[in-house]
Amino acid sequence: MFSLNAARDIINKEISNLILNPEPKELYDPIRYALSVGGKRLRPSMVLMACNLFKDQIDEAIRPALAIEIFHNFTLVHDDIMDDSPIRRGNPTIYNKWNQNVAILSGDVMSFIAYEQLIQTRTEIINTLIHIFNKTAKEVCEGQQYDMNYELKHEVSVSDYLKMIELKTAVLMGASLKIGSLIGGASPSDAETMYAFGKNLGMAFQLQDDMLDVYGDVKIFGKKIGGDIVANKKTYLLVKALELAKHKLREEVIKLLDNQSLDGNEKIQSVRNIYDQLNVRKHAQEMANNYFQKANDNLNKVLVEEKRKKNLRELAKKLMDRKI
Repeated sequence: MFSLNAARDIINKEISNLILNPEPKELYDPIRYALSVGGKRLRPSMVLMACNLFKDQIDEAIRPALAIEIFHNFTLVHDDIMDDSPIRRGNPTIYNKWNQNVAILSGDVMSFIAYEQLIQTRTEIINTLIHIFNKTAKEVCEGQQYDMNYELKHEVSVSDYLKMIELKTAVLMGASLKIGSLIGGASPSDAETMYAFGKNLGMAFQLQDDMLDVYGDVKIFGKKIGGDIVANKKTYLLVKALELAKHKLREEVIKLLDNQSLDGNEKIQSVRNIYDQLNVRKHAQEMANNYFQKANDNLNKVLVEEKRKKNLRELAKKLMDRKI
């Protein structure tokens, strides 16, 4: 059975061997760069591990797994433009290293390369895989649009926020596991259960990400703490704080969001103090734990031997511990 590390090694090797056109360099060098600067390779590893859950041979899942990883990185290239993010994974983003037009065009080509990889599977399931892939791609874009919409609003409900992260983050994990399961020969029922497992795990993952942005260790989290606060990003903690805060405290939160001249570190500390007063970290952790339990319940229902589920259970636990 393939562990996360074994699956990730396969993905990294295949990405390093990926053949891209040599010219024009201005188009393809940024793609090589985007795919080479790291990343946990979680989603493509999930494709391989889900396939391996149902059968021993995973070769047929490698190209679709690469499709998922290339698509995911394509979304990050465009997200960095929209979020005006100069750094990704400790390195300059494509639009920062080259320029915005290069990033747009290279990102577009990455999406086409992803489809080239996806279609390299057996004929009888390719239409199903394309349908899953297309549906997920549209949902991810919908989630990103909601995210941008919410940056301009003070009033965002918890349910609206949860729907946004379901689309932006969780559905791609679900699709990764569903695609891998179908390639592995899973029944339609088991494939749907694996999709639910991935989606619930993705929800827990994003909620934990929200907490790590405020309370995490930068050495483990991999990026500067408090970035979401400085950018006024709607996270579960902020949405919940606005729901719980009353009168003057609520006014204080809104004032902090509207203050464009406040020093970043001061803003982070002020918002964090309010979070602590309202105990929103506890609410976020409880919500994350709830989704994590749902994910485990989903995996329990998959009709394969328990020993074959071991590596996926370990993956889920590592995601929640965030030590990978």
